[in-house]
Amino acid sequence: MNINYLIYRNLKKNIKNYYLYVFALIFSVALYFAFVTLQYDPALDEMKDTVKGAAGIGTASVLLVAIVAIFLLYANTIFIKRRSKEIGLFQLIGLTKGKIFRILSSENLILYFGSMLIGIFIGFSCSRLLLMVLFKVIDVEAQASLNFSTQALIQTVIVFAAIYLLIMIMNFTFIKRQSILSLFRVVSTTENNVRRKPLIEIILGILGIGLILYGYYVSTKLFSGDFLEMTELFMAMILILGSVIIGTYLFYKGSVSFIFNVIRKSKGGYLSLGEVLSLSSIMFRMKSNALLLTIITTVSALAIGLLSLSYISYYSAEKSAEQSVPNHFSVLYEDDAAKFTEALQKNNIEFKETRREVTMVDMDASKIISSDIGKKDNNIMTLAIVSDATVEGVDVSPGEALFAGTNDALTQFMGLRDKGEIELLGQTDSVKLNLIGTDKEGVVSWYYSGSLSAAIVDQTVYERLAKDFNPELQRESRMYLGIDIVDSSKLQQANELYTEMGFADKPGYLSQPQLVMNQKSNMGLIMFIVAFLGLTFLITSGCILYFKQMDEGEEERPNYTILRKLGFTQGNLLRGIQFKQLFNFGIPLIVGLSHSYFAVKSGWFFFGTELWMPMILVMLLYTALYSIFALLSVLFYKRVIKESL
Repeated sequence: MNINYLIYRNLKKNIKNYYLYVFALIFSVALYFAFVTLQYDPALDEMKDTVKGAAGIGTASVLLVAIVAIFLLYANTIFIKRRSKEIGLFQLIGLTKGKIFRILSSENLILYFGSMLIGIFIGFSCSRLLLMVLFKVIDVEAQASLNFSTQALIQTVIVFAAIYLLIMIMNFTFIKRQSILSLFRVVSTTENNVRRKPLIEIILGILGIGLILYGYYVSTKLFSGDFLEMTELFMAMILILGSVIIGTYLFYKGSVSFIFNVIRKSKGGYLSLGEVLSLSSIMFRMKSNALLLTIITTVSALAIGLLSLSYISYYSAEKSAEQSVPNHFSVLYEDDAAKFTEALQKNNIEFKETRREVTMVDMDASKIISSDIGKKDNNIMTLAIVSDATVEGVDVSPGEALFAGTNDALTQFMGLRDKGEIELLGQTDSVKLNLIGTDKEGVVSWYYSGSLSAAIVDQTVYERLAKDFNPELQRESRMYLGIDIVDSSKLQQANELYTEMGFADKPGYLSQPQLVMNQKSNMGLIMFIVAFLGLTFLITSGCILYFKQMDEGEEERPNYTILRKLGFTQGNLLRGIQFKQLFNFGIPLIVGLSHSYFAVKSGWFFFGTELWMPMILVMLLYTALYSIFALLSVLFYKRVIKESL
């Protein structure tokens, strides 16, 4: 029997154990090659005025390499340990460690580079589809064509060849260090089944949960005004990150085991078959896998959080544009308004005009702000005021004021209340008013209101303050001119006219469609990149957990054989396995979702106007994809149980 025949037989024998590894490798190569192909695609020149497409995708490809490299190295570690007995047998029959390394290297070479070729082909086939998706997301009208990039091919081959060399070094080191006896004992010593003392479990469990809850609490205060300086804010973020990560590790190390131990003791030690197959196994394996689960949970939370924030910004593009400018278009001067409306009439585009006189005043907001942010300036803020006579459907009394165009960032960051007493300050006079509420719909563009709201006051109050205005506070134009297009199908045509007349480049001139387009272009690329990086991590981390279950399933195969001989059916055993997988995959998922929720909740208002819908959609999608690997694990155990007798 020569070595080539051994390589062929071993490859054929072990191919069933490598199918998911091969799938993940093909997926990783395909995604990486498609990403790099996009980076060198000339069609990205269409995005030159909005985003740095090639640079963004290039940066993402580096992160992608890191994720894939860690995954492939970890997967190789699991598979080389599973073949330790086989390696030991090779040594017993007289093969040297060098020849054994040659056999394993040849097998890996065939699988690895065979999968890589398939992945490159799939990546090339899907690159046009990815480019079409990218153009759709960033709202760019361009032709996506199928282009093969030699640069992308060379870069992909170099990257994955380097990963292959790392895998070979890892295999050589493993074979070199192991003796024949240790090779037969590798699998049985991979899990630490030594129980900790109950007191230590209790301390670790309580400390882990306490650190996580403390991190959550600080995150709720992050942008509430408690941290005024950038240094304080940065230190608070480091504190949250450290507290949650360490707490998560201790949670897996002590909390899960402690909680399950309490459940077991509450039953007096009399556990059902399902509980034996699930609780008892998880109690010990959670501790030994604490570091791995902490990494998976943390990166999952990061992926979900970043995707949620980018989708919030993308989802809120229209609402954010409406808050920046309440009408489709705004101009500052009557001459420009006349030119634009004349152009609209020539093109048979029906429109409506909105005119509001605007006066800038100082406001004492000390009684409506709960945070300490404004104390350095004695709570004096500059805002725009308009008369209620110019706002349709609004009527306030002479002693009242209504804020319009408020945003969640202002409310959260400055602690702005929706009711209280304010004082509007003229040059020589002042007026105290009762704030009766806030409204997110704006009445003037941000050119006047800035980051603050605009105040709607009674006509008599407005006239009083308009006569006593401070010239240093006023904008170049005191008349807000807004233009709305009646037929929404002609909005894009009107925006092209607005741009052609040069208004889009003038300070203070705003186009609602252009603002939407700019935000979708910028956040669309980020969302596209984060989504694919998150999908890559989801696939790789799901595969890692699945590989662990394969490893545990093979290790527990003798136990299932004994239980089957005692008369337990496949259904009896499978119910316990299903419960076990619910915890193995469910606990990291739930903890990751919880981390991402508090991370997003702490600062979502800086990214958009909508929180729940974008975040829930992202979490549901992530959960659905993650559940696929739990189902695959159950199916694998089902096969193991079936073959155990």
